[in-house]
Amino acid sequence: MTQFPKNKLAQLVIQSCIDNDIENVVISPGSRNAPLTIGFVNHARINALSIVDERSAGFFALGIAQQTQKPTALVCTSGSALLNYYPAVAEAYYSNIPLVIISADRPKHLIDIGDGQTIKQEYVFTNHILFNANLLDIESPDLVQEDHDEQSSLLNDEILDDQALIDKALYIAKDQSGPVHINVPFDEPLYETVEKLNSINDKSSGSERPEVVIDNIMEESNRGVEKIQDLAEIWNNSLKKMILIGTNYPDELLQSQLDEISLDDSVIVLTETTSNVNNLQFINSIDKVIFPMNDKELEEFKPDILLTLGGMIVSKKVKYFLRKFSPKHHWHIDIYNANDTFFCLEYHFTISPQYFLGQFLTYIKARESKYKKAWIDVKALRDDKHDKYLEQIEFSDLKTFEILLKQMPYNMHVQLANSSIIRYTQLFNLNTSLEIYCNRGTSGIEGSMSTAIGASYINKKQTVLLTGDISFLYDSNALWNKYIKNNFRIVLINNSGGGIFRFIPGPKSTNVLEFFETPHHLNAGQLCEMYGLEYLFADNEEKLIYQLKSFYLLDEKPKLLEIQTPNDVNDKVLENYFKFL
Repeated sequence: MTQFPKNKLAQLVIQSCIDNDIENVVISPGSRNAPLTIGFVNHARINALSIVDERSAGFFALGIAQQTQKPTALVCTSGSALLNYYPAVAEAYYSNIPLVIISADRPKHLIDIGDGQTIKQEYVFTNHILFNANLLDIESPDLVQEDHDEQSSLLNDEILDDQALIDKALYIAKDQSGPVHINVPFDEPLYETVEKLNSINDKSSGSERPEVVIDNIMEESNRGVEKIQDLAEIWNNSLKKMILIGTNYPDELLQSQLDEISLDDSVIVLTETTSNVNNLQFINSIDKVIFPMNDKELEEFKPDILLTLGGMIVSKKVKYFLRKFSPKHHWHIDIYNANDTFFCLEYHFTISPQYFLGQFLTYIKARESKYKKAWIDVKALRDDKHDKYLEQIEFSDLKTFEILLKQMPYNMHVQLANSSIIRYTQLFNLNTSLEIYCNRGTSGIEGSMSTAIGASYINKKQTVLLTGDISFLYDSNALWNKYIKNNFRIVLINNSGGGIFRFIPGPKSTNVLEFFETPHHLNAGQLCEMYGLEYLFADNEEKLIYQLKSFYLLDEKPKLLEIQTPNDVNDKVLENYFKFL
């Protein structure tokens, strides 16, 4: 027999989620959230998923929302459980990923009296949330009134107020593509059930929802079109134009628009690995091209106009370049926000890049210029040196990435961990059929594996996670997950510590390198045995090539390939690489 919570507030939250097209709900077990758990699990239109560790659950849900680009809900019990969502909330906030945090709470009269699992939950995510909906328990003693009629009237008003808050939160999560928090206080009893979910959220209640805006670029207003014409005139009079693309979802229309604009000899397009756009005339490994340039060369390559789109930029070298040698004009295109990364932002178009370029292409004209050719010539030189250097180096992190990226199958969905992983990957020309994702909102090492598993759960393509040892160990609870698909693959590059701290200036000059690098002698073998993953190992080039022959083939279990690289060699190989370039 189907069961639903008797609690009216739980019914209100659940029905509102249904009415606002929430499909995936990730639940962490607890008692205070029992009314929500009962309702979501028993509703036919909800795909309820159980992830025990709240920090992992947060990133698992983020991975689902990343792929669907639709709000995914998270449900937890009261107390410190909620705080474990914070890293995922911050990542969602800076990456424009829609998450709906639904936390169970104690009623106000049970807060700060010494009850267990109670903290001040209202507004806990204030600095990294789009909206807080702090509901009032309509069945709590907090609302007891002397006059019964007055109490009934008050409860009805509170139902309407709570409904409006819930609907506003869900609307904002979808419309502004980011995280929202709904805090739901429940008094006991928590486990009472009924056979039917009452439809509280209907027109008869007197509550009217805001109209949901459908994200359709063909329906965008002409906002900014006059400005586009003005800027197109500046564009047409310039001989050095650069388009820089950060984190971005794969998009065929955007790809074709960029292909067209890049035919102009006065335009160079620089892309990051996470941009998911590709063209032989683009500079697709920025650091490899510009790292060896001195300041005089960088100044010669300075653009007159910088047009940016997409999210966060990984390359520190391009940040240095464009901050020190500022373009005359910097325009950014993004529906939600504009980071003044290079300290020279002149104009922000709050429309989609596809809509902007669709308009812009009708006004701009190609110019004769040597600007693009100069970039392409340098790229060809760097690619040649890159290949020659890799032919002669010993087994190391850099050699490992060359082998991994060359042998990766077509049409893979790739998730990258942060730190050294994303930076090494950016040195290579990748297979253009790959989809590349990375948590670059906050660039933290936590949650990469949980995000990858969540993304893999919803993405039909085979998923591979490339991760370092510290990121892997930090998020090892991600493997405590019954939804890991058999075709999911993890490549763990284990250099016995935070290898990036041997590359960046500073840490090696101190006497406390071990506190930065966190050296260890751990491997993933026993974790794989405990969680039921097939474990493969390689510690030299021959073994790695051999293991990769069968690694991606479908098997009965997900697989992890651990690659042990020499941490006393990696930094020297990378340092000499840039010298060789």
